[in-house]
Amino acid sequence: MSQDPVEAVRTVALVGHGGSGKTTLAEALLFGSGAIASMGSLERGDTVCDFDPLEREYGHSLASALARFEHDGVTVNLIDTPGYHDFVGQALAALEAVDTALVVVNAQNGIELATRRMMNAAAERGLCRIIVVNKIDAERIDLPGLLADLREAFGREVLPLNLPADGGRRVADCFFPPDGDADFSSVAEAHQTLVDQVVEVDEALMARYLERGEVSPAELHAPLEAALRQGHLIPLCFVSARSGAGMPELLDVLVRLAPNPREGNPPPFIKGEIGTFRATPDPDKHVLAHVFKVVMDPFVGKLGIFRVHQGTVTRDSQLFIGDGRKPFKVGHLLRVQGKRYDEVNRLLPGEFGAVAKVDDLAFDVVLHDSHDEDHIRLRPGVFPEPMQGLAVTAKRHGDEQRIGDVLNRLQMEDPCVRVDHDPVTHETVLRGMGELHLRYLLDRMASTYRLEVQTSVPRVPYRETITRPAEGHHRHKKQTGGAGQFGEVFLRIEPQQRGAGFAFVDAVKGGVIPGQFIQSVEKGVRAALAAGPVAGSPVEDIKVTVYDGKSHSVDSKDVAFQAAGRKAMLDALQAAAPVVLEPVVAIEITAPGERLGDLTADLSGRRGQVSGTEPLSQQLVLIRGQVPLSELDGYAGRLKAMTGGQGAYTLTLSHYDAVPPDVQQRLAAGYKSVQDDD
Repeated sequence: MSQDPVEAVRTVALVGHGGSGKTTLAEALLFGSGAIASMGSLERGDTVCDFDPLEREYGHSLASALARFEHDGVTVNLIDTPGYHDFVGQALAALEAVDTALVVVNAQNGIELATRRMMNAAAERGLCRIIVVNKIDAERIDLPGLLADLREAFGREVLPLNLPADGGRRVADCFFPPDGDADFSSVAEAHQTLVDQVVEVDEALMARYLERGEVSPAELHAPLEAALRQGHLIPLCFVSARSGAGMPELLDVLVRLAPNPREGNPPPFIKGEIGTFRATPDPDKHVLAHVFKVVMDPFVGKLGIFRVHQGTVTRDSQLFIGDGRKPFKVGHLLRVQGKRYDEVNRLLPGEFGAVAKVDDLAFDVVLHDSHDEDHIRLRPGVFPEPMQGLAVTAKRHGDEQRIGDVLNRLQMEDPCVRVDHDPVTHETVLRGMGELHLRYLLDRMASTYRLEVQTSVPRVPYRETITRPAEGHHRHKKQTGGAGQFGEVFLRIEPQQRGAGFAFVDAVKGGVIPGQFIQSVEKGVRAALAAGPVAGSPVEDIKVTVYDGKSHSVDSKDVAFQAAGRKAMLDALQAAAPVVLEPVVAIEITAPGERLGDLTADLSGRRGQVSGTEPLSQQLVLIRGQVPLSELDGYAGRLKAMTGGQGAYTLTLSHYDAVPPDVQQRLAAGYKSVQDDD
């Protein structure tokens, strides 16, 4: 192998649907390379990557975990990621740190929802993709059919590097070189198809190939790397992580084919006015490292886990965080192996590391050693919006102050966790990707932080807007014996397009409202928009123009124009035919095909619309649609009952739309009742 230490590094993320065997595959890679003496198991709870007590209790991965091993002179840095949609943020964040995505597919279940999601996400990030079909020795599987499904779903670029043999007890190599017979298809034919695909990216090599009828393995290396980078080749490997079938071959694939940091597609950094640039994996250049994971360890404290993209990080490095002007000294430089943290002297491009107890460290920040003041950041990743929430309050007296701190810690660790503080209902709402995600977060609060909370269903985040232009006026005049208060405001409001937000226009002429008080008027207007006239929800998508008013040389002051602006705004809102808007979510349901009719009928009964269906395999179907969020309370239980526990769904915010008249009347009556009680 190369003597260049950077070229002897591979970075790989194991991604795929829950139950595909990613953690067992990671364990088999560690065992096959000699990094561990024996394979752990999920049942015993002694695997390297699933070490959290809650992971043992739940029986599957809940967070991404790091491990590393060496094989044939190459170091492979590996991230094992959760497969269930509720924990998708951890998987997507891992893709920001690697050059290769190993997309693991369960041979029994075929193409599942996360298979497609991770293949698409890896392609969008420019990663090399390798499909690993696991559990090839299971009963009642159709591997030829699965291979055909994968090629139909992801293109003719999907080509097997090996094929199952002896009923899945071993694999026959199709490339290094072709060897033996397979359970289906032809090894020689598969080899020929691979070569034909690879030479397409190199015109000179293709010409020699057409002339000679063959090319040497050495000639194929460079074009093969190019084909991987361009997505022109998506290799497929068959394995059984439990039995070890295909594992030596997969180790060789990672060493021979997976790109090193010099060969991969580096993520784009952004630096001030310079714009986008690519990091150079040179150990002698300035340091550029990206924090892709934050861990709040109860013993070690806050850990920022990063990948080095450029330069060398040492124990004595002085690093800046983003555009921070004050550097921190690394001190303890850590390498992560499951739950173990080992101190090291240096980290080179392509390696993962961690630093502890640095308060300003946060997910997605860039670490660098440049004194340049320009802000350096990585192209921001795209994460789904957490839509399901629980309102939380302290169960024990005295824990009220701790809730905010603990929720903030949970939010730091997962880009798909959000904490909202509703100014209208005064609720603290913990939002996640689904019921399983929220249950895990509550269990984490109880087990790690010893914090018990009470939960309730939060109010739906309704909004309000107006449907026609209107005008408002108010004169605020107050005399209390001393200095008085005076301010008069005339304003005009008009609706904007959905999603346009709030616009404030100063059209006052002649100084009838002195310039120093225009900001006070805007403050009053914004205060009125915080609670709309129909249901007390925030008002949005509105343009406000202040065009006239009056002032007093002595009595006009900030508070007077704030009050006048607020009440003029309330006056205008009442005349502008306000309506309540509700969040409409895009829903994707994966379920057995025989339940399609029941599920689409159920969505229609919830004011939903089905936009399309798509078969995922012979058994599963994907249903796409839109449905008001307010109609999905308890939907997880309903789906479980309708599909016998085989259904899953995901939600993403689509848009806001006006509620039906009967719903608006009900919301208005409820708001009026609350006001009357007050």
